[in-house]
Amino acid sequence: MRVFTFLLVVLGFSLSACGAPDRPSKVNAQSPATETTQAKTWQLRGSESQLGFISVKKGTIVETNSFTDFNGTVLPDGGATIVVKLDSVETNIGIRNKRMKEHLFEIDKFPSVVIKAQLDLTQFSSLSVGERKDIEIPINISLHGHNDVMDIAMVVTRLGDNKIVVDSRTPVIIDADTFGFGAGIAKLQELAKLNVIAPEIPVMFSLVFAQE
Repeated sequence: MRVFTFLLVVLGFSLSACGAPDRPSKVNAQSPATETTQAKTWQLRGSESQLGFISVKKGTIVETNSFTDFNGTVLPDGGATIVVKLDSVETNIGIRNKRMKEHLFEIDKFPSVVIKAQLDLTQFSSLSVGERKDIEIPINISLHGHNDVMDIAMVVTRLGDNKIVVDSRTPVIIDADTFGFGAGIAKLQELAKLNVIAPEIPVMFSLVFAQE
């Protein structure tokens, strides 16, 4: 029993092309390839990514949970969007999954979480393969009929010419009350006969993006 959010987010980098100064036609010939690379959308690879959260009940019992269905893109202009399907929550206990979907997330009314951010892709253009960069950006989270903006710290690592991974630098702490989960948590406590479920939810992510 727990609530979630996360967030999450993403980014990309651009490649530069150079031509011989005495042959401008060659420069122009290479530019379209570079522009094509820069213009491609970055796609989230869900099978290589992870999105999880932790819940604490009775003050000391810690449980790890995850979402298995999420997708995302980063457009050439830096606009990033991630959508998480809440009915994909996985707590490793069937009845717990069912209760969270019905009483906490209310997936019949609020089936998804939508996370958006605006990135400056130029700051990643000089990253070499294996190089990491710490960033902190504001993200907008739309969840359970509520919206909130949070500054999220993350680490971007370039895995290849057209592949990156974005990891949470520290757990993102989500306050359940911000997204109107108070009644849902109370219902979960009642059903499970618990005296308390912590309303602060740590969220972690590791998101792989690639240009196809």
